[in-house]
Amino acid sequence: MSDHAARPSARALRAAATLLPLALAGVHAGPAATWLPGVRLPLFPGLAGTGRHDHVALTFDDGPDPLATPRFLDALDVLGVRATFFVLGEQAVRHPALVTETARRGHEVAVHGWRHDRPWRPAVARESEGVTRTARAVRDLTGHRPRWYRPPYGILTSPRWLAARRAGLRPVLWTAWGRDWRAEATPESVHALVTAQLWGGGTILLHDSDRLAAPGCWRSALAALPAVVGDCREAGLTVGPLREHGLR
Repeated sequence: MSDHAARPSARALRAAATLLPLALAGVHAGPAATWLPGVRLPLFPGLAGTGRHDHVALTFDDGPDPLATPRFLDALDVLGVRATFFVLGEQAVRHPALVTETARRGHEVAVHGWRHDRPWRPAVARESEGVTRTARAVRDLTGHRPRWYRPPYGILTSPRWLAARRAGLRPVLWTAWGRDWRAEATPESVHALVTAQLWGGGTILLHDSDRLAAPGCWRSALAALPAVVGDCREAGLTVGPLREHGLR
């Protein structure tokens, strides 16, 4: 075979140059398909937050928030419920006493990343640094090493998955949410949405902050809590944090 024949053609090189970015994008964003309930729930039940059939995990994202989070802590005390709070690292170090108080009241504190960044560009080093910094802050403030990681927007890219693994965290998304971040959310809409998606073994996602959402929207989630917890108890389900959920 001649040297000329052995060398790739210009057409092949152009095709490779075109396909390589697409392949890299697929590697980066492929795991993000788990955001879709139709993919996550049947194929990755552990990632979806499916646990014990007699238990429901209650989780909150985007805090700590000095205005809203204390109200959620008080409401949960009244209801006799403990939950898992996925905190942003930059917020945790701004409000360290609030993180400490959350843990003191018996709640679990988990990692939501350093900032609520969109993940469209691959950034392995940045994601790893942010998740590790947040996990370290949670450990220092609560005295407990966190166990769980929920990526911002629930979008689990390859860099985010690797960041969680390097930090010793398990990614967990949700099975039911109340869409409580929207300006049009009401206590009734939040309750109805959660209830429609809820079953034993499910994980509920709500938010204890409006910093990244419509102003004041957390009030709808807060007001819906008694009805959500009441529905679970009427169905014979206990409500608690992920550490008691027996994730599959």
